[in-house]
Amino acid sequence: MNEILLKAALDAAARDWRVHPLRPGGKASALHGEHACPLTGECADGHVKWEQRATTDPDRIRAAWSAGAFNVGIATGPSGLVVVDLDVPKDQGGKGSSDAPCGATTFAALCERAGQSWPTTYTVRTPSGGLHLYFTAPPGVRLPCTAKTVAPNVDTRAWGGNIVAAGSVTAAGAYEVADHAPVAVLPAWLLHRLRPAPTPGAAPAPLLIPGGATRRATVALERETARVSKAPEGQRHHLLLTRTIAIGRFVVWGEIARDVVEEAFGAAGEAAGLPAAECRATIRDALAYSARTCRARETA
Repeated sequence: MNEILLKAALDAAARDWRVHPLRPGGKASALHGEHACPLTGECADGHVKWEQRATTDPDRIRAAWSAGAFNVGIATGPSGLVVVDLDVPKDQGGKGSSDAPCGATTFAALCERAGQSWPTTYTVRTPSGGLHLYFTAPPGVRLPCTAKTVAPNVDTRAWGGNIVAAGSVTAAGAYEVADHAPVAVLPAWLLHRLRPAPTPGAAPAPLLIPGGATRRATVALERETARVSKAPEGQRHHLLLTRTIAIGRFVVWGEIARDVVEEAFGAAGEAAGLPAAECRATIRDALAYSARTCRARETA
């Protein structure tokens, strides 16, 4: 198994994709986190995160995978990739399949709406039956990850994101190449959807002492972050997204500082078990959506 996974890592690196070891049979990075950082070697001057430590160096890859049967992770942002993750809905409460459409169905509808055919590109099938569509990011464009904001069961991995490479194996099965086509450039219509919303202009707001917030905004934030921190698996992304959107109106109205909201929901999402990078991307998307759609205070 080590030889197969080593080959998968070297094959990905040969495409100039930066790889890092994932836990054997898992999807989380096997590299040490900040709290366990020994502050030696690469981290002598401070903790270096997995996204920066991912590599294409064959010697480093051979040394890493000689230590165990690690799955292969690809740091999408540094690799110049945007990967569209089309999920299959999980069973709800063990009562059979979810009624929600699968990611492939909703993505096909997006393509049709854009007047485009399903893009031909390098594609990996996941153990659950989902698909990972690989695209190259346009030069000079730095896209964040998204979680179900493009469409139901459609996520994207870019900067701050990790994708499990073909050849990796979990208890559910193997990640296998479904289409060996060359990696296509990210379609323009999809790039338009994924670009972060421009920062909105300043809106009329009450004068607050720096760091201060209105009582109603503070109470609402405490209530909603508590809901997110206790979210059961399968609802964590959804609750983090929708509850942040709900609080976003207070940011637009100037009743609470954006960084306070980001920090509070980030802590709540991580407490629920979500990766920090996923929390940051979801919170960013939610607040951008609130900025675009929030009504003025007088009509709310």
